[in-house]
Amino acid sequence: MPELPEVEVTRLSLTDRVDGALILSASLGKPLRWPLGRDPQALAGHAIGALQRRGKYLWMPLVSPDEGESGLLLHLGMSGSLNWSTAPPPRGVHDHFELRTDRGVLRLTDPRRFGAVVWSAGLAADPARQLLSRLGVEPLERGFTASVLHAGLAGRRVAIKQALLAGDVVVGVGNIYCSEALFLSGIDPRTAAGRLSRARCERLVEAIRAVLSQAVSLGGSTLRDFRDAHGMGGAFQHQAQVYDRAGQACRRCGTPICRIVQGQRATYHCPACQRR
Repeated sequence: MPELPEVEVTRLSLTDRVDGALILSASLGKPLRWPLGRDPQALAGHAIGALQRRGKYLWMPLVSPDEGESGLLLHLGMSGSLNWSTAPPPRGVHDHFELRTDRGVLRLTDPRRFGAVVWSAGLAADPARQLLSRLGVEPLERGFTASVLHAGLAGRRVAIKQALLAGDVVVGVGNIYCSEALFLSGIDPRTAAGRLSRARCERLVEAIRAVLSQAVSLGGSTLRDFRDAHGMGGAFQHQAQVYDRAGQACRRCGTPICRIVQGQRATYHCPACQRR
């Protein structure tokens, strides 16, 4: 957490605020996951371009008459959120990055400090290239098809839930949404990834698209910390079919939902509706 829907919700809630804004100053708080890689004051004078998303990363293009285009690659980590305000309160103990612009102030708030803000000369230049190079296909784009998923899973003995979380075949399908998509497609999360047929991959692709699209439309999931750039929490968690519902009746068949642990992550599934 935050996962792809939360990052996309953040992008959508910021786009019309920051696009074209001029950076007046930048400052850092406590160290984040990776160093910025640039003197914060060197960001002043850059104009912010249209925000882009790649998996769970946000790319903020920066344009300067003197330097051309560079950018900031942002990751929200496990507890981060970006906040936008035209009249911000004093910086808090968990506010670790701040951009002051001619339109307002953007802050990264991250209690656990697993998030990051990294400067890069471009998406094709390091460190952005290196950080993004191993990411799989975007699940909400046309390139994510049953054929792509089936080929990417071929020969893998790991459980399908863990294969999806790895992010090298399809990116950004986080823990909550894996459990939900596997339920919707009727697949037991312990099924060996390489055993999925082309037909089951087709159902899984459709389920992943449906679950992520619904999550974005509902503002993502707020289990603890996540808020969009305007402080609004998400509501998808209230619509979950299996996630965090251990012991409760399956809404489809009435069987109690089970909780298991895979790769140190909680997985929820219906033992009657989901088959290996």
